Amino acid sequence: MARVAFLGLGVMGYPMAGHLKTKGGHEVAVYNRTGATAEKWTSQYGGRSAPGPQAAAEGQDFVLACVGNDNDLREVTLGSAGAFRGMKRGAIFIDHTTASAEVARELHAEARKRGFDFVDAPVSGGQAGAENGVLTVMCGGDPEPYGRAEKVIAAYARMCKLLGPSGAGQLTKMVNQICIAGLVEGLAEGIHFAKKSGLDVDAVIETISKGAAQSWQMENRYKTMAAGKFDFGFAVDWMRKDLAICLDEARRNGANLPIAALIDQFYAEVQKMGGRRWDTSALIARLER
Repeated sequence: MARVAFLGLGVMGYPMAGHLKTKGGHEVAVYNRTGATAEKWTSQYGGRSAPGPQAAAEGQDFVLACVGNDNDLREVTLGSAGAFRGMKRGAIFIDHTTASAEVARELHAEARKRGFDFVDAPVSGGQAGAENGVLTVMCGGDPEPYGRAEKVIAAYARMCKLLGPSGAGQLTKMVNQICIAGLVEGLAEGIHFAKKSGLDVDAVIETISKGAAQSWQMENRYKTMAAGKFDFGFAVDWMRKDLAICLDEARRNGANLPIAALIDQFYAEVQKMGGRRWDTSALIARLER
C-alpha cells in the first residue's frame, strides 16, 4: 500500500483513481477542478478530497495526473498551488495526460531539480479500458522510478512498458493516435463503400474480420458506425488535440505524416457538422452527408 494522490477525475481519471483504492489498496487523495466530482468520488470510494493539487500531493509517495493538455498539466504541477510545490523528496509524479514530449521533458527536468521523479505515462484503451482496469500505458523516464511506478499503475493496466527516456511515452502515444486515425478512416470508407454497393454490411464484416483487415476498430465500432451512432468513446475534439501534437512533433523531427494531416482535416469537417463530442468513429458521417 502507498500514499497516492490523483489529480483530474474526468471520464478516465475517475475510474483509474477508483482502481487505485479498490484493486491497489492504496490510500488515495483526489483533486478535481470541479469539487463536486471529487466529493462524489470520495463518497463512492472513501479517501479524501483536497482543495488543490499542492494539498493533494503533500506527503504522498506517488502523485498521478490525467488532465486535458499541456497548459492544464503545467497548471496542476507548476502553478501557484501546483503539486510540485507539495511533493516530498523521493516521490514520483506519474502523468497520464496525453501531452507533448516537450512538456514531459520539461517537467522531468524540473522534478529532478526538486528531488523527486517524473514518468510520462499516457494511456490507450478509452473510457471502457479505464473502467475495466485494462489500459495500455506507454511510459518514458528513468528505469528505477519507472519500476516503482509500474507497481502502482498495475491497478488499472493490462500492459505497461518503459519505452525510453523522458518523453518516450508521449512519443509512443503519438504513434498510437497516428495508427488509429488511419484505421478509422479506412473502416469508414469500407463501410460506406459496402453500403453504396448494396452489400450486407454485417455479412461483409463477419467475413473480412477473419482476415488481414481485422482490427480493434472493426470489431468494436463497425456496428455503431454503420448505424450512425457516435456516442461510444473518445471525442473528436480530443482526437484533434492529439493529432495537433503529432503534427507539431513531426514538424520538429522531420517525419512525413500526409495521412494523419489529411484525416485531421476530415475531423475538422466533422466538428463543423456539430460532431465535436461525437466519438472518433464519426469519420463516416462526413462520407454520408
